[in-house]
Amino acid sequence: MQPTPPPLSTYVESWTPGPIEEQDPLGVGPAAALSAVLDLPAPTVKAGDPLPPLWQWLYFLHWPAGQELGTDGHPSNGRFLPPLPHRQRMWAGGRCEITEPLRLGEPAERVSSLASVTAKRGRTGEMLFVTERREFRQHGRTCLVEEQDIVYRSGRSAGQHPPAVDQSAHPHADEPWQLDLRPDPALLFRFSALTSNAHRIHYDAPYCRDEEGYPGLVVHGPLLALLMLELARRHAPDRQVRSLSYRLRRPVFAGEHLVACGTPHGDRAELRVATHREERHAEAEVTFA
Repeated sequence: MQPTPPPLSTYVESWTPGPIEEQDPLGVGPAAALSAVLDLPAPTVKAGDPLPPLWQWLYFLHWPAGQELGTDGHPSNGRFLPPLPHRQRMWAGGRCEITEPLRLGEPAERVSSLASVTAKRGRTGEMLFVTERREFRQHGRTCLVEEQDIVYRSGRSAGQHPPAVDQSAHPHADEPWQLDLRPDPALLFRFSALTSNAHRIHYDAPYCRDEEGYPGLVVHGPLLALLMLELARRHAPDRQVRSLSYRLRRPVFAGEHLVACGTPHGDRAELRVATHREERHAEAEVTFA
């Protein structure tokens, strides 16, 4: 009989990483690159332009040496990576409060800290929820405060995924705001490069199938969140997003047809990502100033 593994909470009882402060010039290059990757119709970005919500993910990036990556492509160690054995990571969601947008071409500071660590047990086993808080400042003012919720497991659980990717079926949506997309491997590869994400599920199809049990390449959860926020940027371009929250629920696979759709309700909007398989792979809510 296999011994019962210790609770995940025991691994993080003395884990108290301190905050870290970093700087970034917030150059226009990454924002211009994402605009091209997403085929945005907007003109070329320039210094002084406001950074769209969540595009801060293109900045303050870390590029660990190859020898510092695990077999799955994730960094083996990091300040806010909990010391779990056989650690598996999933981005679950987050929140953002925007006092004023960050401006391209103007130096920025980011202070990152550990907000909370909570162990929970669900139907698929024990999970560790880690929330990282990030404060972004320009010219001595706090412009944006973000929290990211990351879920960790010790070892891999069997997911319930389709046996193959259906590349012909289309989702149905009635919302007034819609953005259709069929993510392909090139899009996922370019987004991985822009966000310093070496997780192999986004570019290594044999690894996806043989090691992780997915039917194909996995679309980045952050990319789904950005697509939902793109609805507000395109359909309400003159309204500043004051706050947002999002939740990533089910994976989408390369080759599937997806639609990001949304409905405005006065000073807020409800958003989601759907495929023919699921109505809510991801969901979000934004409030406008």
